[in-house]
Amino acid sequence: MSDVEEAITRAHHEEWVRVVAALTRRFGDLDIAEEAAAEAFATAVERWPADGVPPNPGAWLTTTANRKAIDRIRRESKRDDKHKEAQTVYDDDPPEPPGAIDDERLRLIFTCCHPALAMETRVALTLRMVGGLTVPEIARAFLAAESAIGQRITRAKAKIKAARIPYRVPAAEDLPARVTGVLAVLYLVFNEGYLATGPDTDPVRHDLTAEAIRLTRLIRTLLPQDGEVAGLLALMLLTEARRTARVSAGGELVAFNEQDRGAWDAALIAEGHRLVRERLAAAAAGVAPGRYQILAAINAVHTSALDVRDTDWSQVLALYDQLVRLDPSPIIALNRAIAVAELDGPQVALAIVDRLADALAGYHAYHATRADLLRRLGRSQQSRAAYDRAIELAGNTGETAYLTRRRDQLP
Repeated sequence: MSDVEEAITRAHHEEWVRVVAALTRRFGDLDIAEEAAAEAFATAVERWPADGVPPNPGAWLTTTANRKAIDRIRRESKRDDKHKEAQTVYDDDPPEPPGAIDDERLRLIFTCCHPALAMETRVALTLRMVGGLTVPEIARAFLAAESAIGQRITRAKAKIKAARIPYRVPAAEDLPARVTGVLAVLYLVFNEGYLATGPDTDPVRHDLTAEAIRLTRLIRTLLPQDGEVAGLLALMLLTEARRTARVSAGGELVAFNEQDRGAWDAALIAEGHRLVRERLAAAAAGVAPGRYQILAAINAVHTSALDVRDTDWSQVLALYDQLVRLDPSPIIALNRAIAVAELDGPQVALAIVDRLADALAGYHAYHATRADLLRRLGRSQQSRAAYDRAIELAGNTGETAYLTRRRDQLP
């Protein structure tokens, strides 16, 4: 990748949301904001290689996107009111009240996560507008068709426009109705960073994981007593603590049981454990834990073991049993089967995994898990076929390298 290409990629990661947020605030239209931002980045791809990277790439992109937005409004003859607004609104106009906390990205998240939108629609729209994820990346997160995700996002932007949903963080009394969707979005943004699905991206995208953690911290200041906010933050911290040990020098993902635990971030683990203990105390007082709190507790068990052989798998399985009652999704069942394999053996776990075939046929982790269980049972030919399918479906280059090596080690 050339220096200019790296600059454009870095600008996209750093400036996409800022440009979209600025245009949304100015024109009040997510559709115009996204298209103008996309056109500005496309112009950068055309011009920067010849003209050089500007001294302030963010300002260049914002200015270019503003011009693209105004040009589009002018072209749309039926948008006279918007045209006048574009001519009369300036950046030094009094800003809209920011709400409980003044953060552009958080405002954009709460706009996209309005209760008027269906939950899956909120998540898909926010991943696109706030996470900067592409439609193919979002489709992989949902295990859905790209066309369906594209239509979902288009309809969501149209509904926001028609309902005149305001671009702001809601008042404190409105936060509880909105926070569930916001947490779901941040969890998926974090997951995309933790295990990037794009074939041309780094295996781990620290820009996404760090931003998801930052925004979850902000939400915790808004809702300090919300157990699920604390649980999600703990889950992110305990996962992020392992980041530097997850990729080898050659770019291959390192399996959890093979990681150098001495390379884990002790400070993040301590903070995550502290949050989990707080939630356990609340549970002891009769406050039932939610999905993120249980996932955080599972990660706390894993990160408490100094060696993988010290892992308390019975406690992990008990927590998964509790989680399945809250979230009986096939992915949770798949993860539970991994704990079952450690306690009851791979044959018992394989029977559980095989029952998930219809639901998870297009999910690479299903085939990778099945391949490992078959390998442990000495069924090399079937294991190789499962690894082949997992490699075919995996988008992450580091994970593909790991799966390929495991397959090639089969007798």
